[in-house]
Amino acid sequence: MAAAKCCLLSEDQFLCSICLDVFSDPVTTPCGHNFCKACISMHWTVNVPPRCPVCKAHFPTKPELRTNTFISEMVIQFKKEAQLEASSKKKSSSNIYSSSDQNVSQPGDVPCDVCTGSKQKALKSCLVCLVSYCSTHLEPHQTVAALRRHQLIDPVENLEARMCMKHNKPLELFCRTDQECVCALCPVLDHKAHQIVPLVEECEVKKIQLVAMMQQVIQERRPMVEDFALSYDLIREDTERERAEGVQIFSGLTELVEGSLNALCEMLEEKQKTKFRRAEDCIKELEQEISDLHSTSAEVEKISISDDPLPLLQAFQSLNMHQPPATKDWNQVSVQLPSQEGSVVRAAVQLEDAIHQQVKKLLEVELKRVQQYEVEVSLDPDTAHRCLLLSDDGKQVSPGEMNPNLADSSKRFVVNPCVLGTTGFSSGRFYFEVQVKGKSAWDCGVARESINRVEDVPLSPQDGYWAIWLRKRFKYRALADPPVSLTVKSLPHKVGVFVDYEEGLVSFHDGDTADLIYCFTGCCFNDKLFPYFNPGLNDGGKNSAPLIITPVCHIDRL
Repeated sequence: MAAAKCCLLSEDQFLCSICLDVFSDPVTTPCGHNFCKACISMHWTVNVPPRCPVCKAHFPTKPELRTNTFISEMVIQFKKEAQLEASSKKKSSSNIYSSSDQNVSQPGDVPCDVCTGSKQKALKSCLVCLVSYCSTHLEPHQTVAALRRHQLIDPVENLEARMCMKHNKPLELFCRTDQECVCALCPVLDHKAHQIVPLVEECEVKKIQLVAMMQQVIQERRPMVEDFALSYDLIREDTERERAEGVQIFSGLTELVEGSLNALCEMLEEKQKTKFRRAEDCIKELEQEISDLHSTSAEVEKISISDDPLPLLQAFQSLNMHQPPATKDWNQVSVQLPSQEGSVVRAAVQLEDAIHQQVKKLLEVELKRVQQYEVEVSLDPDTAHRCLLLSDDGKQVSPGEMNPNLADSSKRFVVNPCVLGTTGFSSGRFYFEVQVKGKSAWDCGVARESINRVEDVPLSPQDGYWAIWLRKRFKYRALADPPVSLTVKSLPHKVGVFVDYEEGLVSFHDGDTADLIYCFTGCCFNDKLFPYFNPGLNDGGKNSAPLIITPVCHIDRL
């Protein structure tokens, strides 16, 4: 009855969840789950305190394990049934292959070493004979008593690799002391007093160790998954913070522009009203003069009608008719026309100044932000060109004379007078500052570890450089592809270099004024980045000042 039930069960019901193989010496934990005794013992050796690998139940102490006789008997019965079924399938398969051309060896199959002409596909390989046999040539190993004791395995190529090269015996043991496979003679001759176990036993132990190691790695990775999942919230918060800052900044600029526009409109409106009032006053005054002239003209007309000349002459004398009436000289009065430098231009200049001040504050805030990623940078003498002079503290480099006595180094620059920092960066953000005061030529930035240091190559991102330079004291250039000429508001005395590896960004800042000199964006970094410096040539003493790596001065500019 028990055998009948066992046959109805599948192999999955007899698999240990640790080694994923059929139970060997099955035991049951207090929580009711079954495992191989060796598997669960090894699992609890790695994981402390002990817990169930399936339900994660914790146990205060390591439980005492006893063999589950019921499961053990079922496993034994299942193995017997499985062997009988497999044997039946093999016989059936052997009959089919013997009468079919489908058994001919195909590319990727292990061919029979005995067949001549068209080789058949090997069914087994013998570790004693070191020969692979098809179903036909395997028959002696299944019928002859002496050959039946040979060890048969699934067909494999290169059987010689399974033999001990020293003793020409099968590798059937494992030396735990030397961690290598050995033959039966090795423990006697070359591995005396070593811990020797059968290959099968060591294989089972390695399976358990591998499973335990995989579980440990999985357990180590799970918190990482949670960390990356949490990073979504951090990224979202950071984006929202930057968006809020951006909205605040540009809203302030918008308000500034709108305020300037409103002030300009109000000022223009007031000027218009003033000019209107002046024009109205002039019109009233002119109309009054015209009215007075009309009155005088009427009196003159009345007198001129009389035939008596005496009143006319007397009236002429009283009105002083020999001179024009006393009126204002309107030739000196006119409506004021707008000048060429009008109000709009003045308002635009004022707005530009205001915006410049706001941008200046933003640049100072940005410089403070990147300065928090300051790193310690020292110059690597093994990379320095032979004409460079480095200070003992590794913080200064200046041009000098060629020194042939320097030790050879594969990292040394051969053509260009350059030097790299000692520490490279392959992730995160970093910032450093270098003093360039008093120099007429210099380069600074970052470079890939794999740059060409032997030949004279262009300094460009394509060749592994992200840098800016100064030439002839006033010519600044970003070494992009193609190069970009730079205009600076003031000659920088200190240059700050900031790198965001993941963002693909390299920016250069004036360490004193906080002005942004240049920014490389969309960079693709796939190698370590090192700080890069070139103090230029001495130029007859005109460029003798050193490049100096300086600590960041965190000045509160706001």
